[in-house]
Amino acid sequence: MPNHESQELMVVAGRQSPESRERILAAAGDLPVHFVASLQDAGELLADAVAVAGTLTAEHLAAAPNLRWVHSWTAGVNNDLTPEMVASDVVLTSSVGNGAIPLAEHSMLLMMMLDREVPRWMASQQSQAWERFTHGELIGKTLGIYGVGHSGSDLALKAQAFHMRVLGCRRNYRTAVPGIDQMYGPDQVKDFVAECDFVVVTAPFTPGTSGVFTADVFQAMKPTAFWICISRGGIADDDALLQALEEGWIAGAGIDAHGVEPLPSDSPFWTAPNTIITPHNGATTAGTARRGVEIFVDNLRRFVAGQPLQNIVDKVNGY
Repeated sequence: MPNHESQELMVVAGRQSPESRERILAAAGDLPVHFVASLQDAGELLADAVAVAGTLTAEHLAAAPNLRWVHSWTAGVNNDLTPEMVASDVVLTSSVGNGAIPLAEHSMLLMMMLDREVPRWMASQQSQAWERFTHGELIGKTLGIYGVGHSGSDLALKAQAFHMRVLGCRRNYRTAVPGIDQMYGPDQVKDFVAECDFVVVTAPFTPGTSGVFTADVFQAMKPTAFWICISRGGIADDDALLQALEEGWIAGAGIDAHGVEPLPSDSPFWTAPNTIITPHNGATTAGTARRGVEIFVDNLRRFVAGQPLQNIVDKVNGY
């Protein structure tokens, strides 16, 4: 524990491999680093902490008067942006980009599973039935990516390799993105979804994206189109999404990020028509963890050297 003679230090919360700890300590140089399982275990360390890696509650923030920098281990920071954090001068950085590759891969997986009716094959295997049927293929179909950030940009390139037409929708829609054939603005979301055979949500959850997919938006989609969410829940109105599935406004859904997590056992989404549920697991890979440490270590070197940090969160926009 720190003594009452103020000593600058850093608190790193969460499980770290021995290799990751070595890399963090090397990047910290003369800045003492204390590893804790969670910030609940940090105790008096927070009084002298100038930097923290982990998600702070309002109480943690109040206990850290010397804090200058917080790094989130996650790409989405909606849980980090408490009113106290937003109002503070503490710089918040994120691990955005660490899961872009597996999330894009997961999107392709869900598109192919839905398009080829893979659950139907799995059911046939379980019943040992030799059932052949005509299924879809992705070539020539239109993918719409809502929120073209790191994972959306990677997904666009993967979809182009499958010879798909790719549309994007985001706030900064006037900036060209490799792999995107046409970009739409947030006020054009109905026009955007109407063109798509697949709509994949890769946007962060922010005040600007909360509840964007309303009943009107789902009704604007083709009845043959699929909706997929791999970033954060809450971007769709869950009641509207469930109605869209049950009444056939859309053909089905692949949902990795849910409005309520864990998804309750009695949630109607488990048995919704033509819906594939995964437990917010699309980016749970060793590569995601490794890239997250790389992002943090790079920023730690910058912090110690007094250099500008990367992945600084705009606390107003939420990403």
